[in-house]
Amino acid sequence: MRVNREVEQEEGSEGREEGQDSPIACGDDIHLYDNQISPGPDADDSGCVLLNTSRKYVKLMNFEEEIRAHRDLDGFLARATILLDETAASLDDVLKRMLHHVGQDSNASEPSCNFEEVMSMLFTDAGAQEVNVHLLSETIQGVTATATGIQYQQSWLCILCNVKHLQRRHVCISRLERPQNWGENCCEVRYVILILAPLKMKSTKTAMELGRTFATLFSDISFRQKLLETKTQEEFKEALVLQRHQLTATNQLPTALGKEETDPRSHKPLKCQDFFKVGRGIYEDFCRRLPFYPSDFTDGIVGSNKTLLKYMTTAIFLYIAILLPAIAFGSLNDESTRGEIDVRKTIIGQSIGGVIYSLFAGSPLVIPLTTAPLAIFISVIRGICDDYNLDFPAFYACIGLWNCLFLILGGIFNVSLLMKLFKRSTEEVIALFISIAFVVDAVKGTVKIFQRYYHAPTLANGSIETFPQGADLLGGNRSEVAAGLALNALPESIIQCTRERPVLCLLLMLGTLWMGYTLYQFKRSPFLHAKVREVLSDCALPISVLLFSFIGSYLFSDIELPVFKVHDRPVFNVAPFERLSAMNVVSAMGLGFLLALLIFIDQNIVVSLTNAPENRLLKGTAYHWDLMLSGLINILMSVLGLPWMHAAFPHSTLHVRQLAFVEQRVEGGHLYETIVQVKETRLTSLTANIFIGVSVLLLPLPLQWIPKPVLYGLFLYIALTSIDGNQMCDRMALLLKEQTSYPPTHYIRKVPQRKIHYFTFLQMMQLLVLCTFGMYPIPYMKMVFPLFMVMLIPIRNNVLPHIIEAKYLDIMDAQHM
Repeated sequence: MRVNREVEQEEGSEGREEGQDSPIACGDDIHLYDNQISPGPDADDSGCVLLNTSRKYVKLMNFEEEIRAHRDLDGFLARATILLDETAASLDDVLKRMLHHVGQDSNASEPSCNFEEVMSMLFTDAGAQEVNVHLLSETIQGVTATATGIQYQQSWLCILCNVKHLQRRHVCISRLERPQNWGENCCEVRYVILILAPLKMKSTKTAMELGRTFATLFSDISFRQKLLETKTQEEFKEALVLQRHQLTATNQLPTALGKEETDPRSHKPLKCQDFFKVGRGIYEDFCRRLPFYPSDFTDGIVGSNKTLLKYMTTAIFLYIAILLPAIAFGSLNDESTRGEIDVRKTIIGQSIGGVIYSLFAGSPLVIPLTTAPLAIFISVIRGICDDYNLDFPAFYACIGLWNCLFLILGGIFNVSLLMKLFKRSTEEVIALFISIAFVVDAVKGTVKIFQRYYHAPTLANGSIETFPQGADLLGGNRSEVAAGLALNALPESIIQCTRERPVLCLLLMLGTLWMGYTLYQFKRSPFLHAKVREVLSDCALPISVLLFSFIGSYLFSDIELPVFKVHDRPVFNVAPFERLSAMNVVSAMGLGFLLALLIFIDQNIVVSLTNAPENRLLKGTAYHWDLMLSGLINILMSVLGLPWMHAAFPHSTLHVRQLAFVEQRVEGGHLYETIVQVKETRLTSLTANIFIGVSVLLLPLPLQWIPKPVLYGLFLYIALTSIDGNQMCDRMALLLKEQTSYPPTHYIRKVPQRKIHYFTFLQMMQLLVLCTFGMYPIPYMKMVFPLFMVMLIPIRNNVLPHIIEAKYLDIMDAQHM
C-alpha cells in the first residue's frame, strides 16, 4: 500500500480535497484520503490554517477469499438503513437526515451517543473555534487509472467516521433524487454511504474495512445503474445480494487459455499460422456468442429491469435512420442504373438483409445498409457495361458472387485478424471520411437543385422551345439573353417562377438538421423531466423528419419539390448469367476483389467501433462469422438484382448510443458522458427492418411526401452526430482554440503540443487523399479507392513512427474510457 502525504496551505474557507495530478496505482483502485486540520500557532487574521492531506490506496475487497465481506453485507441487510430518492440538496442536510434515521432505528439504539456530535466529527472543523474549513475528514472514493489519465467515480461517496461512544457499527445508504454538485471530484454525486464504527474494534471490523466492502460494490458502474432502477428497499437489497454473487463468481471463473486465439481485439501477436486455422475463428465466435443468444431477445423484456420505452424509441429512430438513406441511395442507384436498381428494390433488399443480419449476426447492434461507396461502385459498373456492351444484371450479379466468395473465404481463414493492424487513428480517419461523404452527398443534391431551378425562370407549360409563340418572340434566336427578354414580355400567368424551390429546399435541409440536433442535445438541458428529455433526444430524428416533411409537402404544397421516382417493374429478377462470356466472368473477378476489399474494411471497422471498450458491451464479438454472414447475404442480393450491403457507419454506433445508459462527470470544467450500460438486444433492429419491409406498401404515397431536401438534412444530421467522441475532430478543434481552453485529456497531459498538432496534420493529409480518390469525378479512380484505405495501415505502423516517437503515437491512439 502506497501512502502519499501532502501539507497544503489553505486560505479562506475552501480547501482542495483532491488534486488532478495525484499519483495513481494502476487498475481500478479505491482511493482513500484523510484530511486533518491543525491550526498553526502563527495563524494570522486572514484565517490561514494548515491542512494535512493523507492519501492511501486500498485494495478492492475480494468477495471470494475474504469472509468478512459477506458478513458485513449480511449484517447490513439484517438492519438496513436505506433512504431512497432523498430530496435534500446540500451535503450537510443529507448527512443530518442519514444520522437521524440511524438514531431513530429501534434495532440500533445508541443511548450514550450524541448524533449531533457525530455530525460535527464528520468534518475537518470539528472542535476548532476559529477555523472555518468545512471538509469531510475521511472518505473513500473510486478512481481509475487508464491510458487516458485519472478518472474519479463522482457519482458515489463513502464517508467514514470512528465514534468513541458507539456500541456497534452502522451503515446508512442514501440514494439522492437528483445528482448533486459538492465540489471538485464530487460533481455528480448520486449515492452517499455513511460508515460509523466504534473507535476500538478488531482490525477486520474497522470503519475502513467496512467501507472497503461497500466501496467495492459501488465501484461497478453497471451496478450503480441497476440501483437507480430499483423502486423499493427490498429491490435495493436484492441488487446488493446479486452484486455480491456476481463478484464472487467473477473471481471463481477459470482462465480459459487460448480462448482468444482468433479474436482481433486480443493482445496476442499476429502470426502467419493464425490464417491457416481453417474455421477456427468462426468456431470461437459461436462459442463466445451462442450462450447469450436467448438473452438477446429477453433482456429488457423479461425481468424487473424492463426498458420497453427505450426499445420503442430506438426502433423508431432506426426505422427513420435506415429507411431514408435507403430511399436516397435507391434514388441515386435509379439514376445511375437507369431503373435497374430503384427505390423499391433498395427498400426490399434492406428489409431482407436487415432481418437476416438481426437474427443471425454475432454483433446484433451493428446495422447493415447499402452505403454511398457501394452506390458509387454500382454506378461505375453501369458505366463499364455501357462501354463494353455488357448485360448489367448479369455482370452485376457475377461481380457480387465473386465478392461473396472472397468474403466467405475471409471468414473461414480468419482474415479479420488483420484488424490488429488497424489503430484507433486509422479507424477515425476512415470514419470521418464516411461522415464527410454524407455531407458531400447532401451538398451535391442541393447544388443540383439550385442549378436546375434558381438561375432562370421557366414557363408553366413547358420550355421556351415548346411554347407556340416562342420562336416568333425570339426571332429565331435561341440565346439565353434573348430567351430572358422574351420571357419578360410574356404575361405573368404563363410564367412559373422557380426560385422559391431551391430556397425552400435549402431551408428544409437546414431546418431538419437544426431541429434534429437541437432535440438530440436536449437531454443535456435543464428543462422538463429527465425521462421526457431522454425520449425527446431519442426521437430527435423522427420528429425533425416528420415535421419538415409536413412543412414542405403540406404548408408549401403550392411549391413543387423534388421527390424520388417509383417504377412498377418486377422486384425480383434472377440474373441471366448465360449472357456473359467466360472472359466476362474472369474480368468480373478483379472488380469482385476490389468490392470485397471495400466491404471487408468497412465491415470490420464498423464492428470494431461498435464494440469499442468505452461502449461497455459484454456479450463478445464475432468478427469472422459476421464477415461470412455478410457474404452469404450478398449472394442473395446479387442473384436477385438487389443492392449490396454491409455494416454501416455511423448507424451502428448511433444504435449503441440509443440503447445506452450514461453517467455524466465533470473534469476540469468540462462535462463528459460515460456509458454505464448498453442493452444488447436484437429486437430493435429486427423490428425496424420488418417495418421497413412493410413500408413498400407506402410507395409511392405517402413516402413521396418526404422531399429530397429532408433526406439531405438527414445526411447532415447523421454526419454531425457521428463525430461525437471522434478524437481526431477534437484535436482538429484544438488548432482553433487558445491553449487555456484545451480540455484535460490524456494526450494533452502526456504529449507535447507540437507533436499533437503534427499528428493531427498527418491525419488530415491522409483524410485528404481518401477524399480525393473517393470523391473524384473520374469513375475508374473511385474503383481503386479500397486500395488507398489499405495503404493507411503501413503509413500508421511503418511511416509515422519515423516522424513522431512511437510512445507518443501509442498515447494518442489509446482508447478513451
